[in-house]
Amino acid sequence: MVLLFLLYLVLAAALFWFFGNSAGFLIWGVLPLAMLWGQWYFSDSLALKGMRAQLVTPEQAPELHALVDRLCALADMKKPRVAIAMSDVPNAFATGRSQDRAVVCVTTGIMKRLDERELEAVLSHELSHVAHRDVTVMTIASTVGVLAGFMIRSAMWSNLGRGRDQNSAIFFLAFTLIGVVVYAVSFLLTRVLSRYRELAADRAGAILTGQPAALASALTKISGGMAAIPNRDLRAAEPYNAFFIVPAFTGGRDLAALFSTHPPLERRLEQLAKISAELGRPM
Repeated sequence: MVLLFLLYLVLAAALFWFFGNSAGFLIWGVLPLAMLWGQWYFSDSLALKGMRAQLVTPEQAPELHALVDRLCALADMKKPRVAIAMSDVPNAFATGRSQDRAVVCVTTGIMKRLDERELEAVLSHELSHVAHRDVTVMTIASTVGVLAGFMIRSAMWSNLGRGRDQNSAIFFLAFTLIGVVVYAVSFLLTRVLSRYRELAADRAGAILTGQPAALASALTKISGGMAAIPNRDLRAAEPYNAFFIVPAFTGGRDLAALFSTHPPLERRLEQLAKISAELGRPM
């Protein structure tokens, strides 16, 4: 986060250098932040609508609500809203700009494949994201990348690089290069932070339930179950990979997997095995 903040300062200086006090600085510096704020503020509504999920009452899903009630009592936290997405992709996610607006959602696919103990472990992972306000953390972390992307576009759409003199061309190239470098570095830092937050949620969830083996079993089942899902359904779910407990990849270990928002399954299972040893629970 410190490195991302330093990148933000570099980016702000470059934007001011490029636009000065003109309206362009206001447009390209404030507009992306406004859009990012909108994504964060409406994150719960956007995610639920995108996944075609519906909020459910305790009467509609008594067993699911009972699990969430028990975990919230153990964690001494406010209960989030509960939703179910009609999707065969086995997954779960938590979103919302605050604990008052938080929602925990599971798919029908994951409810069909996991037993009660494993589903409780998944829910404990998602409640950790809510308790630690990870949606807000990752939104703040992504600010630099969003601004850098707009910075690159502003350079491409401007007349700065179209001048005939050498100084204009050098100015244009320097500005664009700053944007590209900042975007690349912020992308990598954001992915590192995201993977850390997932490992932290695994650990918090496993300690909350005292059953790291259940979470390990759930992660293994979810990852294995992806192979049985049609690519069309996985592609439809991919835009929400950052929210999911396990990303819905349509391919194998390609470049996208290398820069995943989630750590490899092997790394997660290794951590859970260590937690199990710490708690004196056999895997």
